Parts: sequence; C-alpha cells; structure tokens
Amino acid sequence: MPAPAPPARTPGPAGNAPRAQGLQPPGGGVTNTRRSPAPRTPNPATLPPHPRPAAAAPRPAPKPAAPAVRKPRPATGPRPLPRSRATRLLIPYLRLDAPVMDLGLDRDRRLTAPPDDDPTLVGWYRHGASPGEQGTAVAVGHLDTDSGPAVFAGLPELKRGRIVQARRADGRIAVYTVDKIKSYEKAHFPSQEVYGARGRPELRLITCGGSYDRRKGYSGNVVVFAHLTGIR
Repeated sequence: MPAPAPPARTPGPAGNAPRAQGLQPPGGGVTNTRRSPAPRTPNPATLPPHPRPAAAAPRPAPKPAAPAVRKPRPATGPRPLPRSRATRLLIPYLRLDAPVMDLGLDRDRRLTAPPDDDPTLVGWYRHGASPGEQGTAVAVGHLDTDSGPAVFAGLPELKRGRIVQARRADGRIAVYTVDKIKSYEKAHFPSQEVYGARGRPELRLITCGGSYDRRKGYSGNVVVFAHLTGIR
C-alpha cells in the first residue's frame, strides 16, 4: 500500500520509504500494497537681467483622465472548516465512493495502511487535518491486493481539475480540486513537498506505484495533490 509518514496536523503515510528528519510525517511514502518568489532647479545666472515679457504660450488642453482600473482581488478559497473526522471519500470521475477509517503511526512513526482483507477501505491520517480543515490532509489506499484491484486502483488516471469529495461526520462535504499527480520512488520520497502545509486546506491521496517485486513490494508511490474549492 502507500508511503512515508507526515507530521501531526500535516499528514502523511507509511511503508518501506526513508523516514523524514525531525517530526516524522506518516511515512516517506506509503506502505507497499501487493499488486497488488531633487529635481534640479535652473541657475538664475543664465537668465537675462530684464527679459522682455514673452507672449504666453498656449497651454495644451489637459488630456482626459484615464478611467480608474480596479485590480482584481486575488481569488480566495472557502473558509476552512472546524475539525470533524472523515467518513467517506468520493471521486466521481473514478466512480469511487468508499468508507474511511482512521489511521495512525506505527512504532517507527510511519503511517499504517488499511487492512489487506478489505481493499475497499480508504485510510485517513487522524493526526493531520480533517476534511476541509486548515492544513494538509492525507488519505491512503491500496492499489491492489492478492485478490485484484483495490480502492485506489484508478488513482493514476486522475487529471488536473478533477473533483475529490470528503464527507465529514457532521454531514458536510469538503470539495477538493486536483492540482497535479506525481510519482516518486520511495527512496526519494519528498516528505516536505507532500506533507508540508501550504497556508490553505489541501489534500493528498497516496497509493503505491513504480515497479513491483514479490519480496519488496512496490518501489514507489503515486501522490495526488488537491486543494479545497468548495463546501457542501
């Protein structure tokens, strides 16, 4: 399944990826899933002592003032929501509607994965941001298991602009828009880029990726980056 661990309130997953320094995010990548930036004044000495008054030159007609242009205000997203745990994750493009379970860290401070015997579950890092809350939320899921494709099998097919919805225990739904999808080798998983806070509510979806080895599992992770664009 998924990747390395994120810091509390700035989530991340676990697996066989290097741990981050200091406060360890849930894994540097996700756990293997089997298949699975003074004007100068003129000098008076240069003027004649008694100059003859010269006819005043006509003053040019003043140019009409240009209409004031209002600079557009920078777009702002919806106001962050208070804390409320995630209950379901929906990705309409993938026809995905999955239940969510809470995940924590193991003794090596890596994010754990949903159980292998239920490939339909999505795991939500409970020490990170909840849906729509300020900070970076992290959800992880298996790519596949011994029994076939799992909940995040279609994740690599997502594209920028697609919608991800996270239902909350209070009944509201946090709506995120996908910004990008990237793949990383576990040995070079960029924990700060994936789990770091961006000053707005964001979401990361993480599953396995790269090549597969029966002994070592998947060599990398697929990460979907998204930010909050609506609340229902």
